[in-house]
Order: sequence, then C-alpha cells, then structure tokens
Amino acid sequence: MELHTAVGLIGVFCYLLAYALVQMRKLAVDADLYAYLNIIGGVFGLYSLSHDFNLASCISQSMWLIFTLIGMKSARKRRFNAKTKLPPVDLN
Repeated sequence: MELHTAVGLIGVFCYLLAYALVQMRKLAVDADLYAYLNIIGGVFGLYSLSHDFNLASCISQSMWLIFTLIGMKSARKRRFNAKTKLPPVDLN
C-alpha cells in the first residue's frame, strides 16, 4: 500500500470515528476533539488526493475542512463567552 493511500485511510477513519462518537453521545459536536478529528480527516484526505486527484473529492474535503474551522472558531467563542459571562447586577 502506498503512503498516500494509507494517509487517506487514516483520514477516513478520523471522520468516521468523530461521527460515531457523536452518534453514540460520547462526544459533543462542539468539542475540540470532534473538530481535530475532522481537521485531520480533511488534511489527510487532501494529501491523499494530491497523488490520486479527484475534483469532486477535493472540493468535498476542502469544504469540510473550511466548515470545521469555522465551527471550531464559533464553538470556542461560545465557550469563552459562557465562561466569562458576568453575573447580573442587582441595581435595587
């Protein structure tokens, strides 16, 4: 098995693991681990495609990676806002 094929398979495994953990409620969609598994999957998938190119797969992998990065940023912002939220002040 060639290196790019093995790397691509690892990427697919990461995608499937992330999905399975969310479906089994072992991992939250906004958890960093979910995003990291999807990022690894996307990067490894793109690496694999650099050797055996397929336009549809390249677009799919690229968009999955972009959406994951956007979602990760959004989740971190939500967690930060929730953690730093000040308690309401009673003005009476």
